This record gives sequence, C-alpha cells and structure tokens, in this order.
Amino acid sequence: MQKYNCLIVDDEDLAQDVIEKYIASIPMLEITGKCNNAIEAISHLHENKVHIMFLDINMPEITGLEMLRTLNNPPKVILTTAYSEFELESFEYGIVDYLLKPIKLDRFIKAVNRAIEQINKKESREIITDSVKNETKSLFIKEDHITYSIDFNDILFIEAYGNYLKIYTPEKTYVIRETMHNIIGKLSEKYFIRVHKSYIVSLEKIKKIMGNIIYINRHEIPVGNTFKSELSNRLYN
Repeated sequence: MQKYNCLIVDDEDLAQDVIEKYIASIPMLEITGKCNNAIEAISHLHENKVHIMFLDINMPEITGLEMLRTLNNPPKVILTTAYSEFELESFEYGIVDYLLKPIKLDRFIKAVNRAIEQINKKESREIITDSVKNETKSLFIKEDHITYSIDFNDILFIEAYGNYLKIYTPEKTYVIRETMHNIIGKLSEKYFIRVHKSYIVSLEKIKKIMGNIIYINRHEIPVGNTFKSELSNRLYN
C-alpha cells in the first residue's frame, strides 16, 4: 500500500491532536511532523518529502496563506481553520480543500480522498471524456421553432430561468426550454463548469473573480458554496 506523508501545521495543540488522530485512522497516511508555525513548516518541507499538508490560516507572525505565497512547489494543501471568510480567496493558492473547525471525520476523509486523487491523477479518463464531447464544437438549440447552432466559443454563460435557460453570447441571448442537467451534458467539460445551481460558465470567458462573484464582461455571476472546490480545482490544478 502506498503511503502518503502528512504534515500538520497549527499553533493549537488541541487542533493538532484532532488531525493526528484522524490521520492515524487512515492506514495509507503517515505523519512526518507537526509544526507550531509557518517558519518551522517551511524548514520541514525543505528537509522532508510531504504529500499532504494540513495548514491552519490564523497563526502568529506568518499566516497560512502568507506561507503559501512563499512556496514554489507546495504539497497538496488542506486548510484547517475556524474562519470561513477566506474560503474562496484561499482556492487561488491551489488548495485541495477548506475544512472548518471543529472538523468532522467524514469531511476530513473526503478532503484526504480528494488530495490523493490529485496526487495520483490519471489523465486517461479525462482525455477520453473530452475526446468524445469535443467531436462537436457547437450546441444545437431550438428557440421559437427555429434551430440554431451556437459555437462553444461564443457562449459566455448559461443561466437557469424558471423552466427555461438563458444562453448568453456576445451578440444575442437565447431563451430555450431545457434543464441545467441536460444542457451540461451537451457541453465540453474542458471549457465549461457549473458554478452555481443556476449558472454554467465558460472558463475561458472569466475575466476575474472577487469574493464569491465571477465577472464575465459586464455580468456578475455568483459562485455557490458547493461548487467552490471544483472551480478551484479546474482553475489552479
């Protein structure tokens, strides 16, 4: 069984003990060290191979996010914090997951599985999926009894609108009777992602992200809490 080396970085002994206990319950994980601050952690990373780092944000002198800015090739990072306001910002650093204290074991395991999946990422399934979906570069829709072919590259985003969908392009907004579930299956996973229960966006059309808002041209699109992690993985990993 492959082992994954873990580093705990937290200035609270109790928080360290909880994570250490959880790690001990998963046979494929091993602890290489526990650090009370970012300086100790940086030194440990220089001397040891670490696959997964459990990192607190609020630490003295150097915060967890400030520490991440100094690392050129960090391990997979799972943030462990009592503060929810840094969640979306933290994904800009390519973190795997964001765990709020007190951390539950099932949520911890889910984050670890996500980290291991990224470490052992296999491209074959994604390549096969994209190759099938990319056989067509257009989306065929029917509006007012007229069939249109919309090039994927022209789609800015799609918005749920009651029992209908609005498809936004630079030239026109189409309104069609369709579900989000069906439309996402017709789009290429390489270029589109669902970011909210009511929104699908083109990754290439994102201009910036501030807080929980995506900006595409003049449009402001909210990011749903359950979609933040997947958005981060697509943008930064």
